[in-house]
Amino acid sequence: MRATPSSSLPAHWPEYLIEAFCLGAFMVSASGFAMLLEHPDSPVRAVLADDFVRRALMGVAMGLTAIALIYSPWGRQSGAHMNPAVTLAFFRLGKVAPADALAYMLGQFIGGAAAMLGMGAVFAKMLSVPQVHYVATLPGNSGTGVAFLAEAFISGLLMAVVLVVSNRTALARFTGLFAGVCVALFITFEAPLSGMSMNPARTFASALAARDWTALWIYFTAPPLGMLAATELYHRLAGARACAKLHHQNTRRCIFCEYQRQRAKNET
Repeated sequence: MRATPSSSLPAHWPEYLIEAFCLGAFMVSASGFAMLLEHPDSPVRAVLADDFVRRALMGVAMGLTAIALIYSPWGRQSGAHMNPAVTLAFFRLGKVAPADALAYMLGQFIGGAAAMLGMGAVFAKMLSVPQVHYVATLPGNSGTGVAFLAEAFISGLLMAVVLVVSNRTALARFTGLFAGVCVALFITFEAPLSGMSMNPARTFASALAARDWTALWIYFTAPPLGMLAATELYHRLAGARACAKLHHQNTRRCIFCEYQRQRAKNET
């Protein structure tokens, strides 16, 4: 009997746990920096009265967090998607086995939610103030329509950057850096429009902890649609050759390359 691409899935549980851990760590970092920069009793907020300056610092902090997770030993093994929309986009390209894609997305939701519930249990008084609000992503004053379009645009742009850079041999090792810079810039400049999510699991985690489901549909639809649109366009124009890891130039095992090899073997 020929092996199927999913026959080794029970051995992939470390990658699923890594995805849960990475998004959980991202949410812990977001919560910590939000409390530091936005809580009314924070001395940092007292010194930095300008909203734009604090938002830029938040962007830098979260961009560096993303980069650190992508290039960490665990992130180099799982590929550090940390985002169901990213996993779905790579699945559309045929880079991720169906069962792996489902497990990645489940791990991301569980990891993000567990982290925010844990932070809420420990820092409820600080996270619950309106200025922090469990780092929830909510539409800005321009309304839900603008928030939807903004989320779709930045999500598509992020995926386009990842695909372009990862498919260039000279640049591929810097994919995580480019992704981190995008996160920093989007938080700095786009956050007033939609809260800057690009990530259904990230938004769900904050919404669950805050018990605030305002416009959740935006963050469950716009990021996947934006990334899938960018993926489809890139695939048609250039064809994606690189695998689904954001940092592939390392010695950690790659379950995505395993999947591609198994598919090629089964097709012969």
